[in-house]
Amino acid sequence: FADALAGRFGSVEMHETRAPGDAARMARELAIAGHDVVAAAGGDGTISEVADGLLTFAAHPAPAPALAVMPAGTGNDFARCFGVPHDAESCVRAILDSPPRRIDAGRVTFVDDAGRLASRHFVSVASLGVSGKIDRVVNAATSKRRGRLSGKALFFFHTLRELLRYRFRDVSIRVDGGEPVAARIVLVAVANNPAFGGGMVIAPDARPDDGLLDIVIVRGMSRLSMMRDLRLIYSAGHRALPSCTFLSGRSVTVAPADGSGDAATLLDIDGESPGRIPATFDMLEGALTLRGSTG
Repeated sequence: FADALAGRFGSVEMHETRAPGDAARMARELAIAGHDVVAAAGGDGTISEVADGLLTFAAHPAPAPALAVMPAGTGNDFARCFGVPHDAESCVRAILDSPPRRIDAGRVTFVDDAGRLASRHFVSVASLGVSGKIDRVVNAATSKRRGRLSGKALFFFHTLRELLRYRFRDVSIRVDGGEPVAARIVLVAVANNPAFGGGMVIAPDARPDDGLLDIVIVRGMSRLSMMRDLRLIYSAGHRALPSCTFLSGRSVTVAPADGSGDAATLLDIDGESPGRIPATFDMLEGALTLRGSTG
């Protein structure tokens, strides 16, 4: 990507992340410096961090820079949703030539691993349950294993393994301040885009510019049935499963059913797991400008 950018722009200034939070901090600094476009080269977690930095800056009077994406990660679900080319030359050309597109984003308020109240933005899917645990084991996978397995295979392998281990959680789900829905769950997804986890189409009806969050509740059934049905998520075939409920709204709150703290129900925010429930997810309509979308 650096060579492709240099071929179009001459000199290129690159900022390499070394720790969680670096991408968000760098994006804010670039926004403050007055740049028009900030490009994220990486996977869904890096893209989400950069978007978080831009959306945090957007609280200031000045407009935030546009977000551009260069897919170079494990899952690349965000880039796939918007038809961002994987080829470096085609990707840079799309950033330059494709019209800017306004898209929605989400904000989740939650409890971090230190027990403090925290907030993060997301651009694709935030979820809770087994997905949070999967995030942690996938992100801790060795570079050797990442080299042997594709992103889709890596997520699929760890999803199967964690489903065998996961203990279902009792939660209360409230959408737009309505009556709470009680459920024993393996997963609750709050989606702005359809896919996560390396191509799992968890929320087939989600659209990134409709002003709504799509909520998918996957209730805990037998582990055998869940493993059998897992493949259906890749083709959106889980629509017909009695274990799945599909809702939509602009604000979602998920808490332990007994009202207590629950350190075991982990969050997934665009492929990263920074904390746990209770959590509130809010829609930010038209909050970002995206460059490079061809889909």
